[in-house]
Amino acid sequence: MEIIQLKEEFIKLGQALKAVGLVSSGLEAKIVIKEGEVSVNGEVEYQRGKKLYDGDMVEFNGETIKIVK
Repeated sequence: MEIIQLKEEFIKLGQALKAVGLVSSGLEAKIVIKEGEVSVNGEVEYQRGKKLYDGDMVEFNGETIKIVK
């Protein structure tokens, strides 16, 4: 499990995927999100700009990202 420590109030989904190295670019993040490969808190998410807050869990490609304050 990867953990992202928030520096601000939130981080956007595409930025979170890039921050932990699960995608190499914003374009790749956009593609995998639009194709329904990413879920947030157990629900498929299609918005790259989805704001993630403390406690949110992201799943992609068998990996989990936890967002913490």
